[in-house]
Order: sequence, then structure tokens, then C-alpha cells
Amino acid sequence: MQHTFIFQPGIWKASGTFWTADGRALEAEGRSEVSHAKDCWMIAGKLRVLCSPPVEFLNIYCMTPPSKDAHTSTWTMENATLGKLHGLFSIVGPCIMSFYRSETGGYQGSEHLLQLAEDRYEAYGMLFMEDRRLSSWRVELTRETAPGI
Repeated sequence: MQHTFIFQPGIWKASGTFWTADGRALEAEGRSEVSHAKDCWMIAGKLRVLCSPPVEFLNIYCMTPPSKDAHTSTWTMENATLGKLHGLFSIVGPCIMSFYRSETGGYQGSEHLLQLAEDRYEAYGMLFMEDRRLSSWRVELTRETAPGI
């Protein structure tokens, strides 16, 4: 099965759990839109944590389009709280793995996306500030629209 998330334009919905630094589990939902341009594959994502009041994380990734048969590609992202992040996406069998760090240091994390079906992934991630875990999450991504729709 070929990877579809990131590698094909489309809209994906997310639902799952977000854990705070103290381990409190909260429901989360979101949406990501993947688009491809010549110099940048863009992922515009939003994750809404359903607490009182709700908290929303907005992220816009710009990924360097991978060369043919490449298994790794770089990306950058602007985040209002974390600043500019630099990361890597790497394909490892049925997983897309991502590792990142902030430009100014301190923040770092990872996310692993396991492909369950052509239109479904399960994503696990965590964010650290130096050696302290700030948050973690588990969401299921389901493609709402496929290329050309």
C-alpha cells in the first residue's frame, strides 16, 4: 500500500485524545488540508482540544517535495507559540515518522503516523520542552476528500 497522507492532496479529519503535561486526557478533533505546489507541499492543520475554554492549535507546514524514490524530506512550520520548527518526515514501512525541533532551541518532539488503510492513519505524537513533556496526542486521521474531488 502506498502512502496517501502528505503524498496526495486531500482533506483529512482528525479525532482522538490530547494529554496535557499533567496527564489529563481531553477529547480532540481537527482537520488538515494537504496541497502540492512545485517548491512546497503544504499541510495546513488545526487541532481543537475540547476543554473549557477550548484550545486550538494552528500549524502550516511547508515540506520540500521528495525526490523520486526518496524516503526522507525536510519541513518547516510556523507556530504562534513555539516559533519556527524544523523537521524531517521519513518513511519506514507503513509509518510516516516525523522528528522536529524549534529554531531557537528548547522545543522538540516527534509524531508517528501508522497507515491503517488507504484513507486512514493513526497518529501518535509528543512535544517536549527540553526534558519535560508538555503534551501528547493520539488521533485517527480519515481522508474526507481524495485527489481530484
